[in-house]
Amino acid sequence: MDLAAHLFDLETQLHRQDVRADEAALRRLIAEDFVEFGVSGTVWTRDAVVQALRGESFSQREVTDFRVTLLAEDVALVTYRGHRVATPQRPASDSLRSSIWRLRDGRWQMLFHQGTLL
Repeated sequence: MDLAAHLFDLETQLHRQDVRADEAALRRLIAEDFVEFGVSGTVWTRDAVVQALRGESFSQREVTDFRVTLLAEDVALVTYRGHRVATPQRPASDSLRSSIWRLRDGRWQMLFHQGTLL
């Protein structure tokens, strides 16, 4: 599997309801020193994300315009356009997304994520 396909798979795993509800899976995918700048302006740590997703009202997500830029042999920038499908609890929304993935001990983990509301 090429790097872009692999990182697309990892990134979109984080959009799946079963993964978002699985603390062990989240901790495998998200680095311990992770930081997110959320669309709400909230700054999130890995522990805060794991805790917040426990009670999440899940919304299906769609990804388009997915791109990978290798910043170093063990660091990659992922960018894409995200769409969150409307639910009775939340309206649909569109955003630009960026993530930095780092390869450590043979495993890619998300180090940084940012969402910008459109």
